[in-house]
Amino acid sequence: MLRKRLWFVVTVAVLMAMLVSACAVPVPPPPGAGAAPTAASSEAVTDTTTSTEAGPATITWAMWGSPEEIVTHQKVADAFMDDHPEIKIEIMSAPWGDYFTKVQTLWASGDASQIPDVLFITPVNTYASQGVLEDLSPYIEKSGTDLKDYWPSLMDFGTYEGKVYGLPRDVGLEVLYYNKDLFDKAGLDYPTDDWTWDDLSAAAKALTVKNGDQTTQYGLAMEGGKYQLWVNQNGGAIADDLYNPSKCTLDTPESVQAVEFFAGMMNDGTAMRDANLSQAGGDAAVFASGQAAMIIQNASRVSQFNQAGLNYDVSTVPIPEGGRRAARAGGAAWVMSAGSDNKEAAWTFLNWLQSPDGGQRIYTLSGEILPALMSTAKSDAFLSSGQPPANRQAFITEGENAKPGIILFIPEWSELSGSIIDPAMQQIWVGDAQPADALPALCEQMNNFLKDNGYPK
Repeated sequence: MLRKRLWFVVTVAVLMAMLVSACAVPVPPPPGAGAAPTAASSEAVTDTTTSTEAGPATITWAMWGSPEEIVTHQKVADAFMDDHPEIKIEIMSAPWGDYFTKVQTLWASGDASQIPDVLFITPVNTYASQGVLEDLSPYIEKSGTDLKDYWPSLMDFGTYEGKVYGLPRDVGLEVLYYNKDLFDKAGLDYPTDDWTWDDLSAAAKALTVKNGDQTTQYGLAMEGGKYQLWVNQNGGAIADDLYNPSKCTLDTPESVQAVEFFAGMMNDGTAMRDANLSQAGGDAAVFASGQAAMIIQNASRVSQFNQAGLNYDVSTVPIPEGGRRAARAGGAAWVMSAGSDNKEAAWTFLNWLQSPDGGQRIYTLSGEILPALMSTAKSDAFLSSGQPPANRQAFITEGENAKPGIILFIPEWSELSGSIIDPAMQQIWVGDAQPADALPALCEQMNNFLKDNGYPK
């Protein structure tokens, strides 16, 4: 279809509309203005998947990802079309930095012929609150889809006001990746489940290599946005309630100590600063090139490292003495656009994506994810794939102890994070602010924001 080739073609008028609306997620026009109906009634979910003289129903499937990940997505699409020849899948993809702007622009158009049918989105509650996502609850009920196999609390990332708007593809919890060759060169033992923050710091120091004033190899590279992992491990939190917050808790001793630990590694030069990591191409690039001996990341890097032939493995993330495992039970989700013009076919595909014998199996075999379904994650498809990393049990151990905490489950999260939290944390990561000073100031701003938006409700 012509509409499937319009992904990168955006009119000036639509771009101006996006600029005027700043960062808000556009809302499609109401049904009376030409928007597609929702799944709220049986009439709205009539079967449209049967092939006609015009050919199979065509579904546009949008996602971000590395080139290696897009190859896997295409394998998934091909497998689905083999099973469902009555539905054609066409992929739209873009790098992370461009993806959300492109999707929002297409939503802003209000033209169902240009809007992706199924897409990868995070955070789901922000977009659901803007009305651009289809409520999947009627489809789930009609098809008898079982949601009990998802990791504990994971479905919170696909739910808004008690309704399901997204099905998480995977659980994006982190593990510690380490370069075995660099550990061997430094004469260090490999990480174990018993490692503490002190062990991590000591190893990072031993693995950091300098040439004069220039660091040629860092012990650790970890994105600044993952700081909440340390906070959760140390018994801290971002707020007193993730669902109906009344106050910020990043200024508690537990939270401050955790941020000080992470910032301290950046300040002593054993961990890459967040901005430098981004400029260097991200954690995958610096790990693959040997610029960093360790990274802390989810399973999305596995296929890339395997294709590069790296000699690596993974371990659980070190925790503070007396702390707890607290990997973040979050994940992006597959959703359906409220403006899709082929909703039943879209649901058929979306449901297949999350089935143990469908998309979940293919993604699992690729090694790119820790599956959202516990039964799949604990199966031989994941644990005994025959591909690195050897210690895949580390993912399971982290998953069984995962805690929510990557976001607040409120519609205003993106605004709060982007305008208050992230800028304050960046000042810490670049070394321009001390956590003990910056976090109380951050919390004061966050508390005012919560109050202005009516929290607690």
